[in-house]
Amino acid sequence: MRMLNLGVVAHVDAGKTSLTERLLFDSGAITRLGSVDGGDTRTDAMDLERRRGITIRSVVATFTVADHKVHLIDTPGHTDFVAEVERALGVLDGAILVLSAVEGVQPHTRVLMRTLQSLGVPTILFVNKIDRRGARHIGLLHDIRRMLSPMVIPRNSPDDPSPMPLGATAAEVLAEHSDAVLQSYVDGIDPRLLHRELVRQTGEALVYPVFFGSAITGAGIDALRQGIVDLLPTADPASSEELDGTVFAVEYAGGRRFAVARLFSGTLKVRDRITFASGSGRATEVLDADHRRTTIRAGGIARIGGIPGLRIGDRLGSATAKPQPARLRPPTSQAVVTSSDEGLYTGLSQLADEDPLINIRPGPRPGSVIVSLYGEVQREVIAARLAEEFGVKAEFSPPQVVCVERLKGAGHAVKRMGETLFVGTVGLRVEPGEVDSGVRYQLEAERGSLPAAFMTAIEDTVRAALATGPQGWRVVDCVVTLTHTGYSSPVTVAGDFRNLTPLVLMEALEKAGTVVCEPMEQADIDMPADAVSTVLNLLVRCGGVPQMPVVRGDSATVRAIVPSGRLREIEQALPGLTNGHGTLIARFAGYQPM
Repeated sequence: MRMLNLGVVAHVDAGKTSLTERLLFDSGAITRLGSVDGGDTRTDAMDLERRRGITIRSVVATFTVADHKVHLIDTPGHTDFVAEVERALGVLDGAILVLSAVEGVQPHTRVLMRTLQSLGVPTILFVNKIDRRGARHIGLLHDIRRMLSPMVIPRNSPDDPSPMPLGATAAEVLAEHSDAVLQSYVDGIDPRLLHRELVRQTGEALVYPVFFGSAITGAGIDALRQGIVDLLPTADPASSEELDGTVFAVEYAGGRRFAVARLFSGTLKVRDRITFASGSGRATEVLDADHRRTTIRAGGIARIGGIPGLRIGDRLGSATAKPQPARLRPPTSQAVVTSSDEGLYTGLSQLADEDPLINIRPGPRPGSVIVSLYGEVQREVIAARLAEEFGVKAEFSPPQVVCVERLKGAGHAVKRMGETLFVGTVGLRVEPGEVDSGVRYQLEAERGSLPAAFMTAIEDTVRAALATGPQGWRVVDCVVTLTHTGYSSPVTVAGDFRNLTPLVLMEALEKAGTVVCEPMEQADIDMPADAVSTVLNLLVRCGGVPQMPVVRGDSATVRAIVPSGRLREIEQALPGLTNGHGTLIARFAGYQPM
């Protein structure tokens, strides 16, 4: 049986979870069709998800169709949980992007489509809610071609949800990437050739089939299920290669911690030793997507217990592969969390284990903790989970934009034995690095000049100390060079270097000088042409730098670089300035000096 890891993604309220429920029900995986409003869907398992009617964590469910075992990954739709979506996208064989036939192409729909395209994920578009008043067909297809991709091929219609024959319209699209189809378009269309090319080009993420239907009534679902089987690539579970997989989630169940991974090759079972970038360990529990203990094969989902060091992003089977950098924007705000209840740090630590981008660190006051956030909904969810799962009533400060520090120049500092209370010598030079290069640590001193444990203590302390620069923000994109070392055996211990290194590093940073940089967003705004001047005024008032607007008939588009801290203000003002017709797509655009 072939394996297919299938993600379902959508703008919030497009009907993503309802479609997941329908696919599970029609395949016989569940015996009752749940509803989001009723709070009884299979994939929204948390009480909080059911009460709020939104998906918060990616959840894996399984069903069988034809000779395919499908791992269906239901992802959050709200933009505050975009990091959860990105982690799931990296392990998929294919995806279904759900749109509402009423609301059409929404801002987050475009963000998701752009991400799927950049990752090369084979994608089917499903237009949901064709049974609703106001559902659109031809006009919506035009919007899809204009805003998502011109390379779409309708496979059915709202009037006839069964699959339609491939004809001239499909041939025109497929001919863009096939000389054979182009020739047949001239000589006479060959339906079998068109089908083969549709399968190939869908699998290579060159074209995007579109299906119309309703998750509530079941219209069009049979055609969609057939499209999943025929068009999306699958994994061969018989792969005999070495173990290779990626951890994309961490779950806690029954007091136990599980790292959830997708296997790309090899097999995994209980008692197997797993190597990853930060270490290795032996799995004491290996469960499949249905929580059954078994051997997991290529294409499968493994829940791995007993290895506490296994983190999200780790590559199984490799001691050198590093987690892939984020493609979607990082959190750009933070808040200080306080509580009079015990367990605040423990609770936040577990939540950060499930979502590393929360990035907890000590706050300005004893017992306080700083967390990184995407938005208000995420803050509310964290507060609710702390209260319900850990008995902690937490208070959050108003959000603050997360800035970084970059070096102005180079700085060098040395502290020798006898100059401080610590028995050791450390010299460090700091220099600016390339933008987005991260922190690079290197040696100028001889590697054998210190025991390995002392060398490790210095490097680890450097990386930790860069989290707080001279102006209180994380220092990024720099090169740190160890220039001087010294110790006195047997008096010197690793603690001497852990205490001495931050003093030397801070002195070097102060000599180099740092500049505070704020996060920026590239905002693309679509609006009626008569709203251009008022929107441009808004962008400038909020510190944005707009480009020349592009006007097409009665609509217009403008691109601007704006401070992340003012983005929410722009989003809130835009509907009133455009009579509700303005849409904004934002992507992280790096940091700029304040």
